[in-house]
Amino acid sequence: MIKNILILFVITMIPAFELRASIPYGILSGRVDLPLGLHVEGMGMWWLSAFTICVAANAILGFILYPMIDKIMRLLSKIPLIGKAWNRFTSHAQKKVHPYVEKWGTLGIAIFVAIPLPGSGSYSGAVGAYLLGMSRKNFYVANTIGVFLAGVAVTAATIAGRGMFEIFF
Repeated sequence: MIKNILILFVITMIPAFELRASIPYGILSGRVDLPLGLHVEGMGMWWLSAFTICVAANAILGFILYPMIDKIMRLLSKIPLIGKAWNRFTSHAQKKVHPYVEKWGTLGIAIFVAIPLPGSGSYSGAVGAYLLGMSRKNFYVANTIGVFLAGVAVTAATIAGRGMFEIFF
């Protein structure tokens, strides 16, 4: 069981995958053949176990990632060409958008994180919240809500899809 938890945790940490891949991988069973002679075999876990592990891992990701963005941006700002453009862009964006983020930002970021499509999720939500000047506390709330909602959507789609597959095949 520990091995499965670690595997789901690692899959959830991959930027393009996050919950969109880890929850179905945890819930579904069976083998899928991939190109180059590779294959993937699902874990066949109880849906609530997969949901809990993956949502917790994705929420933890946001808590780790958000404080690091500032450090990464400080490092990049030391590179003359990148730093100058980045500093001007973020300064201008933060001044313009900050009042709106304070009023609507938490809900907006939560919805963005919750959309279980590529390009959204904790990684993109953290960068967006940082660029918009959202406080760490508000991002943590938004990320937790968004990750939970994404987990519900992906779990429901996985269970429904599995059920449809069983009915027709």
